[in-house]
Amino acid sequence: MRLLIERMTDDTKQTIGRMFVLDEEDFSTHDCPVLELPWKENKRRVSCIPVGKYQVIKHRSRTFGNCFWVLDVPGRSEILIHKGNYHSNTLGCILPGIDLSDINQDGYVDVTASGDQMKKLLDLLPKKFELEIINGYAIQWNSKQE
Repeated sequence: MRLLIERMTDDTKQTIGRMFVLDEEDFSTHDCPVLELPWKENKRRVSCIPVGKYQVIKHRSRTFGNCFWVLDVPGRSEILIHKGNYHSNTLGCILPGIDLSDINQDGYVDVTASGDQMKKLLDLLPKKFELEIINGYAIQWNSKQE
């Protein structure tokens, strides 16, 4: 089992993407929107992380509770997949949600029900897995979801 994040939009405040949980045959068994910071040359605390492949482990954060830790990000540390709804809730981490909506009416799309989505992901994913991040609509995917 592995995760794939396909980044779809990037602006001055944030990046919106879609996260897919893929089984051993690369079928999508679950997917959800994700929110990240915009690409700003991988600068700490203001940029999303580079496209690429990373190992991820389950983690317990004092700030965010149960989450996932993305390991060995070049030039970065403590990159997590954790709950949060707004681009202001991240300093370079990945925020999954149930849907997209401008919750706080600031003109930017947010992810909704992030805590609920994190619970689903924590139940679905093993203790250690691979994350791949790509840009754009570069792949086709199969889905086992209803």
